[in-house]
Amino acid sequence: MQSRNFKPNGPRSSTGPRGAKRRGPGAGYQGGKGNSFNRGGGRGGRFAGKAIDINKFINKSAGPVAEDKYIAKTLFPDFPIDQRLKTIIAQRGFETPTEIQEKTIPLIMEGRDVIGLANTGTGKTGAFLVPMINKMLSNPHEKLLVVVPTRELAIQIQEEFVAFSRGLHINSVVVVGGANIRPQIDKLRSRHNVVIGTPGRLKDLIQRKRLMLDRFANVVLDEADQMLDMGFIPDVRYLLSLVSPKRQTLLFSATLAPEIERLTGEFLNNPEKISIRKRDTSAQVDQDVIRIARGEDKIEVLHNLLAQTHFQKVLVFSRTKHGAEKLSKALHHKGFKAESIHGDKSHAKRQKALKLFKENIVQILVATDVASRGLDIPNVSHVINFDVPATFEDYIHRIGRTGRAGKTGVALTFIG
Repeated sequence: MQSRNFKPNGPRSSTGPRGAKRRGPGAGYQGGKGNSFNRGGGRGGRFAGKAIDINKFINKSAGPVAEDKYIAKTLFPDFPIDQRLKTIIAQRGFETPTEIQEKTIPLIMEGRDVIGLANTGTGKTGAFLVPMINKMLSNPHEKLLVVVPTRELAIQIQEEFVAFSRGLHINSVVVVGGANIRPQIDKLRSRHNVVIGTPGRLKDLIQRKRLMLDRFANVVLDEADQMLDMGFIPDVRYLLSLVSPKRQTLLFSATLAPEIERLTGEFLNNPEKISIRKRDTSAQVDQDVIRIARGEDKIEVLHNLLAQTHFQKVLVFSRTKHGAEKLSKALHHKGFKAESIHGDKSHAKRQKALKLFKENIVQILVATDVASRGLDIPNVSHVINFDVPATFEDYIHRIGRTGRAGKTGVALTFIG
């Protein structure tokens, strides 16, 4: 959703120092358009393996006015939703819906299945929470299951749900792996309308007979391309086999590969597809590559970049869990305030690291792709791909953590 008051930052330079000099667009690597990276095989049986053209990592930002601002024809007060919900939306400072919200909310309220595709930071969470909360206000027996790929995204959606439903006596429960299951079981015993969870923990609770899905007639698959990844398909099939056969299913994502889109017919009934993706990546993100010469120390190059004052709040992506932890410790040893987030860390430590980064207590967060999907982290000045992503879709999600809410950002990819 769009706040009525935001002040875009000016564009930032991404010129590198010694050992990490910017060679200008197209000159940061050797060769022409035939150059590519083939990450073959992907992770966990993913649809991956296509070569990534290096030129896709280079795209000069035109600044915060690069894209025309969407002019909504409908304001939130005009939607036929419960007045109590309208009041909460107004109190949160939202008046004008984003494009994905204006185009999907009426369809969801009509009971249609929807596929919503929009770039990161465009309000997809609000697009499904507003009509679903309204549905629960009309019928207190309605139940919603939200399935997400990561625990961080589950908690973020929970926070948004709480903000939109405050005082409405609609309760939600978050169930994610890596956290103590006993408190989650206790919360499931209480009255609730919404369950937000990751597939593995949802399955665990179902098999323990602590969660019954037969009364859930509303399902959201958020970050759907990853949810319908080859590794998640059996889990999604299992969960959807247990919910009410007469259900409304919503699928939201920033990207949806053709191979995965063909699978959606299994899960959705005659869906309305709304795509407002004008381009693969935001025009407000200045993208370039950093060429690492043979024998050059990547960590030293990264150090020289991070030492510059305009690298204010930096998200660094590593390919592996071990690599993320090792890099975080190396940066900490060099005097940077850095934390890491990856699958080998406990739930509590991941949440603490994310909180410290969001609150600007640490300057650098080193992460695997668990931090690339859906997370709304304010004011990230730079995204650095220390390791090339497995797929271009992963790249899109990674760099979508910067250049949000009308601000400009910088994305740099190490090539070597």
